[in-house]
Amino acid sequence: MEKFWEHLSHEFALPLANPILVFSLILFIILLSPILLRRFNVPGIIGLILAGVLVGPFGLNLLEKNSAIELFSTIGLLYIMFIAGIELDLKEFKSNRNGSLLFGLFTFAFPLGIGFPVCYYVLGYDFNASFLTASMFATHTMVAYPIVSALGIAKNRAVAITVGGTILTDTAVLIILAVIVGKSEGTLDSGFWMKLGISLGIFSTIVLILMPKIAKWFFKKLESEKHSHYIFVLSMVFLAAFLAEIAGVEPIIGAFLAGLGLNKLIPHSSALMNRIEFIGNSLFIPFFLISVGMLVDITVIFSGPMALIIAGTLSLVALFGKWVAAWFTQWILKYSPSQRQLIFGLSSGHAAATLAVILVGYRAEILDENILNGTIVLILITCLVSSLVTERAARKLIIATENDNSDLLKLQIEKQETLLLPFANVENIEKLLEFTIFIKDKKSLRPISILSVVSNNEEAEINLIKARKKLEAFVNHAAAFDTEVNIITTLDLNPASGISRVSREIMADTIVLGWPRKSGLIQKIFGQKMDAIVANTDRTIFICHLESPLLLHRSISVFVPEWAEREFGFTQWFMKLARLAEELSAKIEFFSTGSTLEALGFLSRSHMVAARIRNHTITNWEYFKNQSQSLGMDELVVLIAARKGSPSYHPMMENIPEKMESLIPENNILIIYPKKSETGPDMEKFEGLSTGHDPLVNKEPTIH
Repeated sequence: MEKFWEHLSHEFALPLANPILVFSLILFIILLSPILLRRFNVPGIIGLILAGVLVGPFGLNLLEKNSAIELFSTIGLLYIMFIAGIELDLKEFKSNRNGSLLFGLFTFAFPLGIGFPVCYYVLGYDFNASFLTASMFATHTMVAYPIVSALGIAKNRAVAITVGGTILTDTAVLIILAVIVGKSEGTLDSGFWMKLGISLGIFSTIVLILMPKIAKWFFKKLESEKHSHYIFVLSMVFLAAFLAEIAGVEPIIGAFLAGLGLNKLIPHSSALMNRIEFIGNSLFIPFFLISVGMLVDITVIFSGPMALIIAGTLSLVALFGKWVAAWFTQWILKYSPSQRQLIFGLSSGHAAATLAVILVGYRAEILDENILNGTIVLILITCLVSSLVTERAARKLIIATENDNSDLLKLQIEKQETLLLPFANVENIEKLLEFTIFIKDKKSLRPISILSVVSNNEEAEINLIKARKKLEAFVNHAAAFDTEVNIITTLDLNPASGISRVSREIMADTIVLGWPRKSGLIQKIFGQKMDAIVANTDRTIFICHLESPLLLHRSISVFVPEWAEREFGFTQWFMKLARLAEELSAKIEFFSTGSTLEALGFLSRSHMVAARIRNHTITNWEYFKNQSQSLGMDELVVLIAARKGSPSYHPMMENIPEKMESLIPENNILIIYPKKSETGPDMEKFEGLSTGHDPLVNKEPTIH
């Protein structure tokens, strides 16, 4: 018994050394601290930081900063920057690049310009120490980024320019750090600049050009190995971080650039993106926030008046400099006060880069202990302020957006869309499900319905049970995408009538079908029955030939027949293609006649479509036959068809799947049949369109 108590006391000796006990404690902190502090309206991020202060070496001394915690903390920091890069809307970033440059300049120059005279004249430090400390004010770590990501406003313009400004100012500061250290060591010569420039150039080429090509090849060759995709991405992030260190900058720059490089290859609604965000937000990022709190030494406050003066001065200057930068950015770019607060909140947090600058300066004997201790207090204060301000500003933006779009939101609530995915072949169900998730309206709360039609014969009951078991397996596929599905099994004399009947029963807006095959089960269901399905349903129908991964597509070529705008479902298929293009970060190229392209341009403007659109005027729809030979392998080819008797119907549409597959057998193909209205086409929205020049239409020479 005595040995037992001795063993028990040894296990609970402080700081805790048993790795299992340490890991358990951290997991309980990650679980409980946000839940407990939420009752007091304290953001979860602050709870994790405060928990780190409490259990750290300067608190209860339950945990020490050992190599294991340091490793998980590093992963969390890199994860924050990687997710910021991968969630960045590149189209929005490019359209706001001037804003990013402006904010990057302000958030670098103002804190530096305010901080240097304070450190040099007020605190009495020499030039090197003052300049290095002032550059620390210019850095910021977006510890509050998970807040905007969780609230769904990561694509707001204010967030986009803040992310862009972060990478610019942190890169500039870390280069300054290398210069100041080189100056203090006497190695600041022409060789230093040449080495830095060459290494940064090689590093950027590898991460932004070579790495995406390797990822594209990997995703294509190992498409079925879904779990290996996540491991591959994680390895690329750490490789980029390591290459950044070799190039002479901080690893966070490498992680961010890795996110930018892989941005177009990881759609936001994909299963891979779901895994990246889930694991990061559940484990690695909370580890980093706890480790930040463990750095805070509360005893610094009681170590003398000079420590208090320096800590208070550093904190005030850091926050004031960032506030001034946010105010000038808002004033010039004419942003709202809530957006200014959001910019300030995201950019006011100091942690990783700040600590890196100060620790390097301290070890090089440029900075003294008072600056180091004051910076630790600064990290705690700015992280608390950053989290509180960001959450408050984000919620104000959400409320303002909801008020501005109240009518649109009411319409969305009244008309929730339903997508029906009839089951025919297990082989391609995951690709079809992924495609369906990509085109689904994210505001719609209704699940995707997966259907299996069983022949009504003597074995109907057994076949129903078998079909339902197969469909239940697809629920796991949907779970990987964080999407809810509803499985339906039904009896009917033939699949076509069953699909038609169920589509009416569940009021489906869109039906997604697999491609007709020449043999096998698919041929029995679709090869002979596809025409019957099209004829007997008035819903929008997508017929999908998906052989290669969707994420590899950089361009969507859409061939639209004349008078397609007269079809009732014209707007619906256009918005779904626009949504697909946004998910894939792909451009859309429309090929059609002038009046149809004018209607497409009208839809682009009225719905504020973010996807890049380029229109090409043609006069002969059979131009597709000639154009098919020049289509690239990375192009998704879309053909807008029509039912017999519709305004845009053309005889070429007969047996169109066989014709397209023979012309472009290696491309992914979509055939879309627009929704048909019983009351005729809805042309009111397109009446009165000018036949003049449409700024969204890039009219090339007419093709005959």
